[in-house]
Amino acid sequence: MADDMTSRDMIDVSAQADAAPSALPQDELNRITDALITAFKTVYDPEIPVDIYELGLIYKVDIDDDRKVDIDMTLTAPGCPVAGDMPGWVEGVTDVEVRLTFDPPWDPSRMSDEARLALNML
Repeated sequence: MADDMTSRDMIDVSAQADAAPSALPQDELNRITDALITAFKTVYDPEIPVDIYELGLIYKVDIDDDRKVDIDMTLTAPGCPVAGDMPGWVEGVTDVEVRLTFDPPWDPSRMSDEARLALNML
């Protein structure tokens, strides 16, 4: 991605879906989101030399008023050999709960241009 500020658009970041609007100011949500994206970019799929954020494996991030983070993510395939480990790698980022989902299934269209370039898929 050419501009990290627009990279926030790759995931659904919001206040808790069931709750009232967030009491956190938008600039703080943006700061937390940017920090999360930076952390996501340190976690790599062991079989593909691209980080989980650029691969499009992070589907949704909810941040509650206490700054607890809930993440919905997927893997490139249900039989991924690190399926049991990768949520823990992401949870190490902050006070986070990670849920794996395969609905919708991941496909290469979720990858960023940066990931496509790294994999010679442009």
